[in-house]
Amino acid sequence: MAESRLIVLLKKSKSLTQNLFSSNSREWKAFSTHRGVSTASQSRLSPTLKTSVTRSCIGSGLRTLLQNNCKSIYKPSSRNFSTVASVSAKNNTEGLKLLVTAGSHAQKAVGIWLFVSSAWVFSMVLLGGVTRLTRSGLSMTDWKFTGSLPPLSTDEWLIEFDKYKQSPEYQRINKGMNLDDFKFIYWMEYAHRMWGRALGIMFALPFSYFLRKGYITPQLGLRLCGLFSLGAGQGLIGWWMVKSGLEEPMSEYAEPRVSPYRLAAHLTSAFVIYTGLFWTALSVVMPEPPSESLAWVQGAAKVKRLALPVSILVGITAVSGAFVAGNDAGRAFNTFPKMNDAWIPEDVFKMKPLIRNFFENTSTVQLDHRILATATLFSIGGLWWSTRKLDIHPAIRSLLGSTVGMAVLQVTLGISTLLSYVPVSLGTAHQAGALTLLTLMILLNHTLRRPSLHLLKTLPSVVKTV
Repeated sequence: MAESRLIVLLKKSKSLTQNLFSSNSREWKAFSTHRGVSTASQSRLSPTLKTSVTRSCIGSGLRTLLQNNCKSIYKPSSRNFSTVASVSAKNNTEGLKLLVTAGSHAQKAVGIWLFVSSAWVFSMVLLGGVTRLTRSGLSMTDWKFTGSLPPLSTDEWLIEFDKYKQSPEYQRINKGMNLDDFKFIYWMEYAHRMWGRALGIMFALPFSYFLRKGYITPQLGLRLCGLFSLGAGQGLIGWWMVKSGLEEPMSEYAEPRVSPYRLAAHLTSAFVIYTGLFWTALSVVMPEPPSESLAWVQGAAKVKRLALPVSILVGITAVSGAFVAGNDAGRAFNTFPKMNDAWIPEDVFKMKPLIRNFFENTSTVQLDHRILATATLFSIGGLWWSTRKLDIHPAIRSLLGSTVGMAVLQVTLGISTLLSYVPVSLGTAHQAGALTLLTLMILLNHTLRRPSLHLLKTLPSVVKTV
């Protein structure tokens, strides 16, 4: 079809050229009359000028003919249109406030640095979970902001071991522990602390370099300074949490453990830092969301209204897991779906005031976590179901499906951890699943952002197809 139209177009062009050359004098007279050139003046004009005017007439005719016929020859496919729209969105940064200056190379370098920092925080959360599950968190009885060298000689190890022997955890739980067992829990806690300090160095040095190179805008610089301050404060929160476990319990029958409130604060702070770093990294490498038509933008806005409350529920469920760990509630009821022989244990409302049940009562804490986890699973499934018929970008649809799959996997890990009496491997995998699910929700909400006004003006109503 395109070839036949092109042949017809060329024939028309040839015919137009012949007609224009054959009626050269007539066209010249018309042009002269239009421009107000007299007959006497025409005789004084050079043949070269007449030829140039004639050629302009030919060019004008050809342009008009090509514009009218090429529209019918080329109809872009959806794939071509998507590619062109994507390239246009990338290249056209006018009116868009970028977080990184100095071009795409700087953008890529800063983005990689921030993604690596996010992955480092992710590993910190997992290492913290392993430290808690192996009961290693109370092995170091002192703390220095700048850190300290580990024991290197036998005498230094014995000094640290003697400090630990004075703690309630040793006297009530680990009495009789040998030096080799103590070394294991000490190294776990020491690695967790040093990994956090190494993150601070790894973050600060590239940050200083990028500032000196002028890559980072003031807006990004302020955001990263805030995240760095939160990271420094995270170390203080960690020691504040550990200190609560070094104090004598209120009851002689209670096991020494850190305060569940402080543990939840420590975990929540880590989630906030991770969310901030990951969101910022996405904003650096993807300043505009994937938007190739106004219809897809409108569909994304509808999904966002549902995704935001679901994301909040995912965060609340993850934080409730800290209270389960802080109260050691995971080992209290190791049956599912019932809690031992009852759907709701009898002692759920035994504590006074009533609000303490939600944070300190072992039965209630685990029941709350089960309810929140189930609600999260159904909410994510409902989000996917309600958006099936919406006209949305394929990337958003893929993210919705991945989130549903991860939610199912996370619930499965939770049940398996519970039934297995919380082994270290499954407990760590369950915590990693919670952070992975949170990661997918962050990515989904970032993809659902509204494009800039400049990009909106360039988008067609719908994605064109053949």
